[in-house]
Amino acid sequence: MPDASISFKPSSPFHSGLRPSVANYVALSPLSFLPKAATVHPHRTALVHGEKRQSWDETYRRCRRFASALRARGIERGDTVAIIAPNIPAMYEAHFGVPMAGAVLNTLNTRLDAEAIAFQLDHGEARVLLVDSEFGATIARALELVQDKPFVIDIDDAVFEGAGTRTGEIEYEDFLQEGDPDADWLLPGNEWDPISLSYTSGTTGDPKGVVTNHRGAYLNSLSQIVTWSMPPHPVYLWTLPMFHCNGWCFPWAIAASAGVNICLRKVDPPQVLDLIAEHRVTHMCGAPIVYSMLIDAADRAGRSLSERVKGLVAGAAPPTAMIEGAERTGFDISHVYGLTEVYGPASICVKQPEWEALSLEARARLNARQGVASMLQDAMLVLDPETLKPVPADGETVGEIMFRGNITMSGYLKNQTATDAAFAGGWFHTGDLAVTETDGYVRITDRSKDVIISGGENISSVEIEEVLHRHPAISLAAVVAKPDKRWGEVPCAFIELREGMKTDTAALTSFCREHLAGYKVPKHFVFGPIPKTATGKVQKFMLRDAAVAQG
Repeated sequence: MPDASISFKPSSPFHSGLRPSVANYVALSPLSFLPKAATVHPHRTALVHGEKRQSWDETYRRCRRFASALRARGIERGDTVAIIAPNIPAMYEAHFGVPMAGAVLNTLNTRLDAEAIAFQLDHGEARVLLVDSEFGATIARALELVQDKPFVIDIDDAVFEGAGTRTGEIEYEDFLQEGDPDADWLLPGNEWDPISLSYTSGTTGDPKGVVTNHRGAYLNSLSQIVTWSMPPHPVYLWTLPMFHCNGWCFPWAIAASAGVNICLRKVDPPQVLDLIAEHRVTHMCGAPIVYSMLIDAADRAGRSLSERVKGLVAGAAPPTAMIEGAERTGFDISHVYGLTEVYGPASICVKQPEWEALSLEARARLNARQGVASMLQDAMLVLDPETLKPVPADGETVGEIMFRGNITMSGYLKNQTATDAAFAGGWFHTGDLAVTETDGYVRITDRSKDVIISGGENISSVEIEEVLHRHPAISLAAVVAKPDKRWGEVPCAFIELREGMKTDTAALTSFCREHLAGYKVPKHFVFGPIPKTATGKVQKFMLRDAAVAQG
């Protein structure tokens, strides 16, 4: 309950007698969305997974079983429950069942190796670990490395077609039978209580554990609905991993909307297009590479969407060519921006009606910006990192994007030094360099660590990538600095080609010279698969290592 002291002048009629009570204050938590969906829309479909159909009433009862079973096994408020699984019903249910038991949900990245998983299990002090059998072999190795082994629950997903590996003491469905579907469950004692623990990528040193709270998750869930103008009962396709920032809070947002969750183990473009058509999907989210894959698949099959699908895209600045292709295919793309520390997207490039009169290319350029703070986030500004004053809205002066508001993490677990640095001056520092354009919209120019300094000139890797993505043969481009004896650093471009397309270094060099100043043209091109995270974000630290290794 908030502080009951209200500071008014003594003569104010509001000075006394007005206090929070159990009648007018309940801790904000996204858990409250689930019983409302089950009560108002008990028979509406909540989850679709292969042939499985699960109603909101059934989902609520299963989540109560889950919470009850966890408490029966000794889980208490503040304990950590981890899960490694794709976008399947058990992963969705964990977003409610775990915090309903008072515990903190730690969703693990499915692409991590055993050492990284072991570190996170130990650092987060996980008491329970749920494991989809697809990742059992990796977890078996991780469990050999942990200091304190958690209680392990296997998940046997009927849709998984592989062999799988069991590592646990009980299977998920059997574990649920230990719980009571009518059991009471726990709202947080304080809305600032932690709801989830998510680890950053850890590209330098150990990953940091981002702690988010019930209040922020509640507000961001509603913010997603309001900012995106989501109608009641959306049909949401899970192309975005739920382990990534808790699926940007959409597990809770879809419950608030009593929508339909279309589960998906992995992004297979033809299957995604089929699911969109079969279930009349209305909304989905993903990284630029996800939409690029879908656009390519639709082009090869001569397909387009019969009804427009609203899509959020984030994870990297989306290339203009991708936004153009998405619009042609039938995706109504909105660009959002954020980080794990702000619950995923906390800003959006709000589309203005007058943009519709512009050319497709002009609209795509405007839509590729990071935009403005989302409805329930207090502020996102580009500030001078030294003075913390806003840069002028001239589209040229570079500063750092910073956030402030309720949709911001509580801090880093067991790392006060990093927390203090992140919140220095009363703002959350993102490390992303950007400008504020004349209309007040923010546009990223680069990550501070991705700026290439060549012969004393600063070169934006994002600018070069934007040009390369206009080339018809390129599916994905990523540019990093390569050490150079003469210039210090020069741009090195890693290239993935579209299926069936060809080009070479000479052709790309000529293409870049038509659109870039000479010193910005990449001096090296490397062709082949580009390493990505499970969310489709390019792992530039690996590319930087590869560029250095080339000599």
